[in-house]
Amino acid sequence: MAARPPVPLGRFLLLLAQEHLEFRLPEITSLLSLYGGQFSDQQEICVNSPFWILNIPSEEMARRIMKRTVCAKSIFELWGHGRSAGELYASLKNYPMDKMLPYLQPDSTYKIRIHTFNKTLTQAQKIKKIDALEFLPFNGKVNLKNPEHVFWILEDYGMDPNNVPEEPFDLYFGRWIADGQRELIESYSVKKRHFIGNTSMDACLSFIMANHGRVKPNDIVYDPFVGTGGLLISSAHFGAYVCGTDIDYNTIHGLGKASRKNQKWRGPDENIRANLRQYGLEKYYLDALVSDSSRPVWRKGMLFDAIITDPPYGIREATRRTGSQKESVKSAERSTENHIFISSNYHLSDIFFDLLKFAAEYLVMGGRLVYWLPIYRPEYTEEIIPRHPCLKLISNCEQMLSSHTSRRLITMEKVKEYKDQDQNSYLLDDQYMPYRGHNSFREKYFSGVTKRIAKEEKDNQK
Repeated sequence: MAARPPVPLGRFLLLLAQEHLEFRLPEITSLLSLYGGQFSDQQEICVNSPFWILNIPSEEMARRIMKRTVCAKSIFELWGHGRSAGELYASLKNYPMDKMLPYLQPDSTYKIRIHTFNKTLTQAQKIKKIDALEFLPFNGKVNLKNPEHVFWILEDYGMDPNNVPEEPFDLYFGRWIADGQRELIESYSVKKRHFIGNTSMDACLSFIMANHGRVKPNDIVYDPFVGTGGLLISSAHFGAYVCGTDIDYNTIHGLGKASRKNQKWRGPDENIRANLRQYGLEKYYLDALVSDSSRPVWRKGMLFDAIITDPPYGIREATRRTGSQKESVKSAERSTENHIFISSNYHLSDIFFDLLKFAAEYLVMGGRLVYWLPIYRPEYTEEIIPRHPCLKLISNCEQMLSSHTSRRLITMEKVKEYKDQDQNSYLLDDQYMPYRGHNSFREKYFSGVTKRIAKEEKDNQK
């Protein structure tokens, strides 16, 4: 049987936001694979640049990616690219006319816009650049308010704001296809959210996590450290059914002290369900349970499409788990009010190994685990990233917390069916000992804070 010919790839220009730089490539790669595309080695990208040239099978796939991404601003069908104006014009003259003509018809309307990175142009300069494109066969009418087609000149003047060149390093011309979902960052802002906690996740990062996890409509997404449910919201926005557990009874039920300034106690309707209701997503909310993540409550065969979570690091939220059954019986004789009678320290290394073991057992094949790992930067090596034989590491992105600490967004994919012998396989791994370093993250974090305060006091005395 003859092999099917490869799908012809269109060339598209992606304009990216200049924040969370490490997270952009894994997000776009994950979304490409979600919609059946593949990120090839031939893609023309510089990771820190705001302009990427991508080979994508179709305009429809490009639109679908832009309906999800929060890292990208816009995508364009690329008609020309050069290192100088002359090169750009030559590139445009070589672009196939049959691909241009549908958008240049006499009965169509259009406008041309200019975007420059790291430089501001005067209106006169912009008009001059637009007029220089008169060799293109634009037969339609200009409509600045509501055009059918929008074309863009995009110029890259480099990354150094203190050394801006006279001429751009790269010039692009293309037809606008779609914008990304950057407006979600504002509309889902934690500042406007009904129910928040001390560690509620930033909206932008929540959506990045959902995209890294390839969350799609009708998935079931689980957060074992659900807190106030911030990570459930982004998954529900993309059409997934969401649920979670947390050891903190008060957080699950919206009781106790409020996290907001000038508010002492939580209100009667401050809970996870109310958060999803606020955004019209309540129909995707399955439930949130009071439960200890070190002792899973799920029956065998309960499979999740994605596990997306932010475990406690012991800084703003305590790392706790329930005590032994023997201790709980003794505690029950003394207490009738506490819903979880006794808790004990839950070492960070144990949290992450329990999480990976749970993901290996309860994720569907190809399902993803996305979680944050706190790091003491002077001691970081890739060897301290927890591993499991059933899970493949997909991406590892750093977010700085301070000069000496950071957290890494780890994305893993289930590639092997879980078997009983995989339960404690990591204990046989020679690399297990370095993971124990996570247990002292809290002490190292605060030792750095203490040193910084002492240095500031010393500087102030000078």
